[in-house]
Amino acid sequence: MNPQASADQKKAASKRNLWQALKFTLFSISAGLIQIGSYTLFYEVFHWAPWLAYLVSLILSVLWNFTFNRTYTFRSDADVGRSMALVGLFYLIFTPLSTWWTAALTGENPFTGAGADAVPLVNNYVVQGGTMLINFITEFLFQKYVVYRGTEDTNARGQAALEKEKNREQRHE
Repeated sequence: MNPQASADQKKAASKRNLWQALKFTLFSISAGLIQIGSYTLFYEVFHWAPWLAYLVSLILSVLWNFTFNRTYTFRSDADVGRSMALVGLFYLIFTPLSTWWTAALTGENPFTGAGADAVPLVNNYVVQGGTMLINFITEFLFQKYVVYRGTEDTNARGQAALEKEKNREQRHE
């Protein structure tokens, strides 16, 4: 392989990674809108405890984000059950931790509801925003390097994109 071809492949991979991060960001923003919208509905309209509103809104956004990122961002044909199980393991750790810190930072005991009428230590929406940012970063890394490792660009969309990229490279040789 000549040095120019290697440099071109690195450039193409870098471009793919950047585009992948951008798509993940855009889908995460859409999932974030679902999470914030449903959180607001549950908290403001139904008067749920902050931790419960957070938990249900998180589940809704995870399902949305998983579906779109598997198909369009990572373009993976990896087994859905296995992939969802791995994402489930991520959330098995992330959800209790984030539910706990949501309750702790808003001044509420998540098990008894004590303190629900008190003034929160930190504004609920500030806690929600910070939690969403932490989730965004850690979930991208987990999905890219654990869930879809070795299976990126394996679905029909991914294969078509790789073929298109290969044809473009051949025209420029």
